[in-house]
Amino acid sequence: MNSSPNFATPRTRPTPTIHFQATLGRPTKKTGRLSIGAFASAARGLLPGVLAGLERDHPALEVRLTEVDPHLSVDLVAKGVIDLAVAHDWDIAPLPAAEGVAQAVIGDDRCDLLVPEGHRLAGREAVRREELAKERWICQPPGRVCHDWLVRTLRAAGYEPDIRHQAEENHTQLALLAAGLGVAMIPRLGRGPLPAGVVAVPLDPVPVRRLYALWRAGAARRPAITAAVTALQAHGATAGLT
Repeated sequence: MNSSPNFATPRTRPTPTIHFQATLGRPTKKTGRLSIGAFASAARGLLPGVLAGLERDHPALEVRLTEVDPHLSVDLVAKGVIDLAVAHDWDIAPLPAAEGVAQAVIGDDRCDLLVPEGHRLAGREAVRREELAKERWICQPPGRVCHDWLVRTLRAAGYEPDIRHQAEENHTQLALLAAGLGVAMIPRLGRGPLPAGVVAVPLDPVPVRRLYALWRAGAARRPAITAAVTALQAHGATAGLT
């Protein structure tokens, strides 16, 4: 079986075409240091298992994780500040392009509408975005990928979202939801169990964000990059990414 990572073409922007097959299959010892940057919910919901697996399988490889915003991660990789980034984008909010940065798809993360228990939409089989025009929203602050995506999505549905509360952390948003202060769209990865008083309702169509591993094209031959990307894709599947 070929254990090489699945290096896929991005949805919205060209990246270098890297031919890995001649190098990825070599039984090379993984040593040295590898710095990884990841956005918050990936750092919480995906990276712990990845880091533990790399430490177990490659004890001579020193891996360091830093939590970074997806908007910043591409530039950090391009400048060599970090070796590998886990970032995400949405179909209408693509990652910024950067010369010399290659990528592999890790998987797709689905997003749900979360509402307080007893909300008019709680218990529905599915909700369309056009039905949400009068809702009060809880979301991340402006400049964050999820905020920009929410605003663009609801504007495309024909209305301006009424954003009442802004919070960086998903757990803060969930606490505001449980208090009945609004509704939110929150992806599943790293979200954790919903607190009492919060209900997930499927959206139609289902919003999906795509997760990527990013690295400098010139570093593609590093065995540590190969090992990390392979681990990210494997753990993405077990974390519920599709």
